[in-house]
Formats: sequence, C-alpha cells, structure tokens
Amino acid sequence: MSLHIYDTSAHAIREFVPVEAGRASIYLCGATVQAPPHVGHIRSGVNFDVLRRWLMRSGYDVTFCRNVTDIDDKIIRVAAEEDVPWFTVAERNQRAFTWAYDTLGCLPPTVEPRATGHVPEMIVLMQRLIDRGHAYPSGGDVYFDVVSYEDRYGKLSNQKLANMRAAADTDDESCKRDPRDFALWKGAKPGEPTWPTPWGLGRPGWHLECSAMATKYLGPAFDIHGGGLDLIFPHHENELAQSQAAGDDFSHYWMHNGLVKIGAEKMSKSLGNSLLIPEMVQKVRPVELRYYLAAPHYRSSIDYSEEALREAAAAYQRIEGFVTRAAEVIHDVDADAPLPQAFSDALDDDLGTPQALAVVHEVVREGNVALARGDKEAVARLLAETQNMLDVLGLDPRSAQWRSAKSDLKPVVDALVAVALEQRKAARARRDYEAADAIRDQLTAAGITVEDTPHGARWELSH
Repeated sequence: MSLHIYDTSAHAIREFVPVEAGRASIYLCGATVQAPPHVGHIRSGVNFDVLRRWLMRSGYDVTFCRNVTDIDDKIIRVAAEEDVPWFTVAERNQRAFTWAYDTLGCLPPTVEPRATGHVPEMIVLMQRLIDRGHAYPSGGDVYFDVVSYEDRYGKLSNQKLANMRAAADTDDESCKRDPRDFALWKGAKPGEPTWPTPWGLGRPGWHLECSAMATKYLGPAFDIHGGGLDLIFPHHENELAQSQAAGDDFSHYWMHNGLVKIGAEKMSKSLGNSLLIPEMVQKVRPVELRYYLAAPHYRSSIDYSEEALREAAAAYQRIEGFVTRAAEVIHDVDADAPLPQAFSDALDDDLGTPQALAVVHEVVREGNVALARGDKEAVARLLAETQNMLDVLGLDPRSAQWRSAKSDLKPVVDALVAVALEQRKAARARRDYEAADAIRDQLTAAGITVEDTPHGARWELSH
C-alpha cells in the first residue's frame, strides 16, 4: 500500500499524493521561543521527524521547513519581566529548542526561518488580502475580515462562524468591523519592537507569520502542514483562511499530533507542570525519551507518568540488547535489506508507530532465538531488518547519533571494566568463585551489568 494519512481538513484518512511527483514538502509549526522546551513541545518534533524519515525511506526528496516564532506577546512580556531586550529572550530559547531537537535525534530542518526575518513577505501578503477585500487597516493595525470569507472560514476546525467567539487579540475591539476578525498586524506600542509598513509601524500578528514563511520556502501549494492539536484553532484555521483568501492553494494535508498531559491537563508552562528536556534526559537517556514519544500513535494523547517512561526505557533496552549482542557476531550489516512488509504497512497506515514497533519487537524476539541456537545466517538477516527499521524511527543504537551520545567516557570505562573482568576471569580460572562473584557484584553496584557468553564476558551500563 502507499502512504495514507489523516487529514484534519478532510476529517478522514487520505492517500498521500504529493504536489510534485517524487518530492514531499512539509511545514511544521515550530517553537514560539518565550521559554525553553518541555517534553510536550518536543513530541511534535519527534513525530514529524519519523514522518520525514519514512518519506525519505519511501523514496521522496523531502523539504522540511520548521519555523521559529521569535516575536509575539509572550516573548515581549517575558522580556519586560526580566528587563532584557526581546531578542535576548528569543535567542536564548531558540538555542534551547535546537539543543533539545538535536539531543532527541531529530534531523535538522532543510530551512528554519524566523518570523522577524520575513516582514517584507508579510507586507506583500497583507496587501494581497486588502486588494481582494479580505483585510482592512484600522488604527495602525491590519485585520482579516472573517465575514468576507464566511463560506469557508471554520473548515479546518469544523466550526461555523456564527458559533465563534471574539478573537480577543487587541486591547481596543472598536478598531474591528467584527470582534471575530483577527489581527494580521499590530500597530506600534511604547516599548515594543516595530517594523515599518505602508500602514504604519508595528509588528506581525502570530498567524500571518506562518503563511508568509510557508509559501516563501515551499511555494503557494505544498504537501503537509503539521503541528499540535492545540494549534488547529485559531492558529491553523487562520493560516488557512488568510492564505487561500489571498489566492494560494496552501497546504494539501493537515496533520496534528496529540498532546502530552499530566493527569487531565495539557502540559504547559502556564500551569507549572512542564517537564523540561534537560530534566527529562537525567531520568532516561535521550534515545529512550525519543522511544517514549515515538511509540504511541502520533494522534493519541500521552498521559505522562514516571512508570510509563521507565517501561518505555526498558522496552528500548530489550531492542538495544539484541542489536548489541548480534553485532558482536555479525560485523557487516546489509543496509539495503528489505523492511518487513508488516512494518511498512504499519507506517503507511497513518504513520502507525505502535504497530511498527510491535514488528520490531517480534523480529528482536526471533533474533534472540537465533542467537541462542548459533544460527549466524538468521542473526545476520534479523539484525539487518532490525537496524533498518530502527533507522526509519531514528532509534538505531549503532547510528552515529546514539553511538556518539554515549562515547565521551566510554574509553575510560572500557579500560577500567576490562581490568575488573580480567581479575574476575583469573579468579574463576583458579576456582575462586567467591572472589569472582564479589567482582561481579561490585560492577553491578556501580551500574555495570556483566553477561557470560560463549565468546567471553560482555558488559553494558545498566539504565
């Protein structure tokens, strides 16, 4: 089968047919950088990284655009509270997001535009909307006229305009023709950054930014627009309205990942229930955190718990253990080995990572049986299948990403453990099993697991 994805705008699963054969274009709503990222933010990065990797594995040339919203009300508010320039807040937190994406193994975007670098494109877009009768300047602001687009506004979120509340994005509603109109541009206020436009000094509205950046880098029609479920309304609804009202086809598919929750509440900074990425990677390794975020279906919600995080880490370690043991026997892995059909079918079915990982674990179980009976031919085949599947998911423990993540102290640890294992080997040779067991117990207490194999003792760090 070919790739089928759930399209929010169609409210149905549709076959993926790209705008241009052999190419796939993705725009992902990235960070609004008023604070460092928590695990809820980075779930989106991981989910769409898996989509990107699967498209690449399926033969597409992928252009992946992930924006940075580096100016908005929240950034300005944080800057005022800290008494620092707005760009200090934005730069600090953008670096934190980049570190988090990199730490969890997300491929770098093809392009990562900042909102403040695209004001000229925003001005052009606003002028097009004004000329078409879908926007109007008022008191230094510029607003989108939702009534002028009433027949199509609300399509993405499946709402009717008559049931919508006021946009609540201005201090003076009298500037609007209709309280549901939303701001494309906000006129200058004391102490805020400004840029010149034909309608006066001001700064961008949140929704305008993404339309301008997406079409600049992906064209007036592109394949997939992604983001969290919480962005469907008003952000993505407004993006779609203003872009199509201006005459662009815009995105042909809309994909939205589920949220990470603690209890019944969405994880958010305002609720004080954030789990920041530096804190999370002290609890489990980054690759294990990636597994935790990638394992549920991207559209499902994740109810965060320490127990579930530990279970995910243990599940990944079982996969890793097979790959590590098999690689000691098989030194050349066939990177072109075909993927199991069930794995491909799972990802083609709306990126079904739970089913895909079930296939991974089944192959790992077969691989462990083959290892136990010494069937090198089967081990070679199953190791190749496992690593190729893990590569698609960004979870291959032998990839450069994850080898380097644990390599800093490895030479030192290797040398020290080697000395201890030689002492243990000598104790066993002289039948001093008490001493040998004592050495093993000391290594275990230090977080090092020792396994006796037909090829000698092997060790790994306990997790």
